[in-house]
Amino acid sequence: MFIDKRFHNYSLRNVPKDLISGLIVGVIAIPLGMAFAIASGVKPEYGIYTTIVAGILISLLGGSKYQIGGPTGAFIPIVFGIVMTYGYQNLLIAGFLAGVILTLMGIFKLGSLIKWIPRPVTIGFTTGIAVTIFAGQIASFLGLVGIKRHEEFILNINEIIVHLDTINIYSLLTAGICLITVILTPKLTPRVPGPLIGIVVSTLAANLFFPGHVATIGTAYGEIPNTLPKLHVPNLNVDIIIKLLKPAFVIAMLGGIESLMTAVVADGMTNSRHNSNKELIGQGIANMVTPLFGGIPATGALARTATNIKNGAVSPLSGIIHGVVVLLVLRFFAPKASYIPLASMAPILMVVAWNMSERKVFAHILKTKSTDSIVLIVTFLLTVFFNLTTAVEVGLVMSAILFVKRMSDVTTTAKALPNLNHKQGKVETSMVTDTHDCPQISIFNVDGPLFFGAAQTFEKTIMSTINYRPKILLLRMSKVPLIDTTGEAILASIVNNFSKSGIVMISGLNEQPESVLKKTGLYDLIGHEHFFEHTGEAIQYGLTQINKNKCLGCKHFAFRECKKLSASGTLEGKAKLTATF
Repeated sequence: MFIDKRFHNYSLRNVPKDLISGLIVGVIAIPLGMAFAIASGVKPEYGIYTTIVAGILISLLGGSKYQIGGPTGAFIPIVFGIVMTYGYQNLLIAGFLAGVILTLMGIFKLGSLIKWIPRPVTIGFTTGIAVTIFAGQIASFLGLVGIKRHEEFILNINEIIVHLDTINIYSLLTAGICLITVILTPKLTPRVPGPLIGIVVSTLAANLFFPGHVATIGTAYGEIPNTLPKLHVPNLNVDIIIKLLKPAFVIAMLGGIESLMTAVVADGMTNSRHNSNKELIGQGIANMVTPLFGGIPATGALARTATNIKNGAVSPLSGIIHGVVVLLVLRFFAPKASYIPLASMAPILMVVAWNMSERKVFAHILKTKSTDSIVLIVTFLLTVFFNLTTAVEVGLVMSAILFVKRMSDVTTTAKALPNLNHKQGKVETSMVTDTHDCPQISIFNVDGPLFFGAAQTFEKTIMSTINYRPKILLLRMSKVPLIDTTGEAILASIVNNFSKSGIVMISGLNEQPESVLKKTGLYDLIGHEHFFEHTGEAIQYGLTQINKNKCLGCKHFAFRECKKLSASGTLEGKAKLTATF
């Protein structure tokens, strides 16, 4: 089993390394879990439950040695939107269904498909999510009162502007202390978790110097329980499944993308290799079980995974320990979390948003001023001003259309002749002119995939240049890596049209196109004898099939044999020439 491979060569000497890394990541995960839950519109303890249950299961059942799972910033706008639209209980069902989808994707080995999503799309929606998270914390940072949260970005910004006159200077001061601490801690003591220190320092400052002047977790959500909730199985029926299938699919896709991206980064940091399909199965099972304990959707967390690796993790045991650490903190210190100011949470999420924004990559893609830049901007804007589902759908469709356009531009079809000045007589497109072309043999270089996006241009190029009906049509296809059914249909049309008065020959046919032509019967229609491995062989065969009377007096001299053919004006010469061929 793959889980055994992840513990390959593991020994007791490695346990302290996993213990230390698990302890550090667990401490970091506590404030993040609560912050992500609050920002998602649910109680802070639900983020802790997710960190514990999903964190342990993802490490135990996943396909990466170093992956740390739990609630992440990327899920904030998705989860918040589902809670606003369907309610918290239905969020749990959507999360469970997402787990089923992820598990099925892993079972049917679809892990590699997620990696095909174009980078401009992933960067676009990731940056869009970061902007949404950052903007969503401004109200808490400033301590604004009377704020109503909306799904729409514009409405949330409008709420902030309308309520700017309610700024709480104490909240602003608390948030500022936390932000400065979070930023400076990694620079002063890199191994100490900045978010935890930021919360502790700002909470102490608020409760010592201006108690009662800022909203806290306790005043907003009540005391956090110190135990996991009892197992609760949601009531599922066909109607609720159909209603929540779309949000569940969004959760599954985003969770799959983020977890596999994080696993790839972990591979790069450790020179290891994860199992993408097993990772999806682990993520799926974790998201099926977590809602049973009231938890929100979870996925691989990039920052926590990187921290896990940097602190010496050796195996998935560190991820399991991280979940156990959070469980112990919940058990013994949960009531203390009620004193944490909400203003202390805001800067933590702002820093998370800043770090996940991919701003450098975003700027780099923009600088290319290519079609990728358009996809990036459109995906980003749709994520911010509409929703992630629309952004990804439009981004993928745009990427597909632009890819087809680029590929069709890459595929070229051009008339060619041998370069007689070249020792090997290399066939080149630049050799064809009005005075240097063979009236009886038309040679075309076909370069690039012959698929639906390029097939029409291929047909138009050939048909427009052979309207004078040469005897031989030779297609050089050594640079055609593949042909689809549309390309095959166009080629069949050309063959049927041309074969009425001439011969179609193909040289250098690759394996995939040959397989397609044989399956459709076009290979037999053209005739096995008309396929050649090398162009030279095809030309020699073609010269035996032409009408040699038309060669008499021709001054094009397209081939080395042409001078002899053109000069053979006597009956004796014709007889000798005929004998030669």
